[in-house]
Amino acid sequence: RLRGRGGCPALIPVAGASLRTIFPRQAVLAACLAFGGVGLLTAQQKGYRPLPRYVQTGVPDQAQGERILEQFRQLAGAGEGFYTIEFRVMPRRGADHRLAGWMWRGSNSTGPISRVVLSPGESDGQQRWLVQNGPEPVVWRWTPTDPEGTHQMGLSSLLEPIADTQITPFDLQMPFMYWKDFVFEGVARVRGRPTHAFLLYPPEAFAEQNPTFSGVRVYLDLEYRAMVQAEQIGSEGRPLKTMTVIDLKKVGDHWIVKSIDLRDEATRDKTRFSVTGAAVGMGFASSLFEPSMLGAPVAPPPPDRIERITP
Repeated sequence: RLRGRGGCPALIPVAGASLRTIFPRQAVLAACLAFGGVGLLTAQQKGYRPLPRYVQTGVPDQAQGERILEQFRQLAGAGEGFYTIEFRVMPRRGADHRLAGWMWRGSNSTGPISRVVLSPGESDGQQRWLVQNGPEPVVWRWTPTDPEGTHQMGLSSLLEPIADTQITPFDLQMPFMYWKDFVFEGVARVRGRPTHAFLLYPPEAFAEQNPTFSGVRVYLDLEYRAMVQAEQIGSEGRPLKTMTVIDLKKVGDHWIVKSIDLRDEATRDKTRFSVTGAAVGMGFASSLFEPSMLGAPVAPPPPDRIERITP
């Protein structure tokens, strides 16, 4: 369940606290951190197309669903700042291990954008990504051993795991929140909270490059529009991966995601994405988010600017 600690809101209320205390309005911004005109189109023309699971009598108002998604997208640029992050790899069998990283969050005319560095203290093993979200999503990658230096990732490579984790560039980007082909399935209870359920279908170009990937089912908190859970769907409707928001944290006047679990439904292996430190509300030069600058090292803010977030 989504737990609260030290004032952190929770999706399941605790004794003696009101719903507004447990899940305050600012928390709607949190699910847009990590990761972040709509209509019922038919961009995915080939391959398996999962059917909607309507959770109420009759077909829900699709115009209402469009408005809900648009409100969520308008909040997707929240959470600008610098974050120290950790990937905790938790295989079903074997020992856990952790990978450290840094993340800068900003926005531009296209939408939310993030610069992500994995293993920042290493020279050979360091990897960097520039993750642009919005209506025209794109991801660039840099590694020290790549002769091409910075290159734009293809649609098929977005689903390749980062290191040996269950996290992919697609998970960091969450482009499905901007897919135009969707069905509003109605109201469903997830993790003890009423949510708006959406089934989003990939654009034709993505579907052609990833034929075993057929859609994403997303649950947004009914009142505050924060994402509670997202389920990636494979061929014949089988689940591929589940992304679940575990808990949130208030840093200054901002609510941020504290941890998200990503579970491979076939292997049951899991990776937890956690924020271990935050300097929220910081602005950065636009050059920080230029693809041509991804190969240049960038120092984090001074330690006294970063608030440590305990487990």
